[in-house]
Amino acid sequence: MSVPSSVAQRDDHVRSWETVTGGLSQFIGGEFVDGTSADSVPVVDPSSGDVIASLKGAGPGDVSAAIDAAERAQPAWNNLGFYERAMRMLRLADAIEERRSELAGLDAVDSGNPVIAMEDDVLLGLRQLRQMAGMGLAIRGETFPMEGGGLHYTSVEPFGVVARIVPFNHPSLFAITKIAAPLIGGNTVVMKPAEQTSLTNLFLGELFAEYLPEGVVNVVTGGAQTGATLIADERVKRIAFMGSVETGMRIQSAAAQVGIKYVTLELGGKNPMIVFPDADVSAASVGCVTGMNLTTCQGQSCGSNSRIFVHDDIYDEFMDGLVAELKGIRLGVAYSRDTDMGPVIDRRQLDRIADFVSHGRDSARIVYEAPVSGDLPQGGYFSAPTVIDQIAPNDRLAVDEIFGPVISVFRWKDVEGVVAAANDVRYGLTASVWSKDIDRATSMASRLQAGYVWINEHGRHYIGTPFGGYKASGIGEEESFSEIESFLQRKSVHIRVKP
Repeated sequence: MSVPSSVAQRDDHVRSWETVTGGLSQFIGGEFVDGTSADSVPVVDPSSGDVIASLKGAGPGDVSAAIDAAERAQPAWNNLGFYERAMRMLRLADAIEERRSELAGLDAVDSGNPVIAMEDDVLLGLRQLRQMAGMGLAIRGETFPMEGGGLHYTSVEPFGVVARIVPFNHPSLFAITKIAAPLIGGNTVVMKPAEQTSLTNLFLGELFAEYLPEGVVNVVTGGAQTGATLIADERVKRIAFMGSVETGMRIQSAAAQVGIKYVTLELGGKNPMIVFPDADVSAASVGCVTGMNLTTCQGQSCGSNSRIFVHDDIYDEFMDGLVAELKGIRLGVAYSRDTDMGPVIDRRQLDRIADFVSHGRDSARIVYEAPVSGDLPQGGYFSAPTVIDQIAPNDRLAVDEIFGPVISVFRWKDVEGVVAAANDVRYGLTASVWSKDIDRATSMASRLQAGYVWINEHGRHYIGTPFGGYKASGIGEEESFSEIESFLQRKSVHIRVKP
């Protein structure tokens, strides 16, 4: 597909969004309204650098109005009961599926992620929304026998209004999935998307208004001040954030200044992939590329396996396979169906990645850097897949999260040494182990300081299994029944019956 025809397709997606939202920047109490902040946020197409829209940010009054709407809606939503809430969520999922192509197109325009991958993201999100709705029917209290007669029992209650602050790297996926656990538990939601990627969340407002009661889900957009205002409101007792470690720490601190709030954080990662000499080298090379999420979000993923530890005996064979796999990736505009990998999110991120690669040239060795075609839009934020090795152990290429298509590779011979190196970062989100010896692989998995470990694969999420990190990678678990429980408060009731 030529670039001009792709741009025409992009403009169609933007017009579709404008038709649904009226070009308005907030969704509050079942209606689209404009923000009242003096600041506007430009909507930039990462494939071209073009400004395609402008959103007025939410002012303090807008955020308060969204919380008001959520607070009014919450008692009635909770009183529907688990079954009726689940049914409404399932009907919402069916409606979203009918708009899959439109949502994927907006994701491609807004985030730079390839449109075909975003179609899969929508389906993955719907699978989790539906599964969470089903899991909700398992929510229950417990009973305990009481010495001398009587009864102890527990019940669960929602927090009320929940703040969900989500990142830019999977707009539709997170807009769909991150409302699921709070809603099935009887909470209402005020969602704040990343300022770079608000279009999808707002587009979904039309379906929220049709399939959920007014005020159950609200969307406020804008920059850091919008999020800060949401966090600071005393009525918001439960906050869930996904993003960088630094922002997560600021949220913890800001929430503590207001009161005691339940805060969960899903943060960054510098995730190791450890390849043993008996591994299927071809499969590991392919798995390295898959686990980097290059063809989903250009490596901009907290779970990407950006540190690769390969045993010396198979190092050259692995590297040959890795480079061959990378050479097959087509870099292009995100909304073209011919594209495997799109641009990164913005100029700031592009420059950050370029700085890491430049540092690699000076202090390590660039094994492979894919070319960027001159036919691509000159203003686009295109960063090519890059492989770097001969990196010093404590170099920033070894310890800092790059959040882009840069793979750092290390040789190893000694098991104790590779375990120490894999764990020697502040993060602990994911890891993978590649070996045909299952005893060896499971032993290694138990020694890695990571919350989600794959053996002979990397990157696939299995809904129902808890996803969460160790150390600076976060607090709390998602994608599982434990996520639902985290949006509920448990109450113990004690009844003594006279004999």
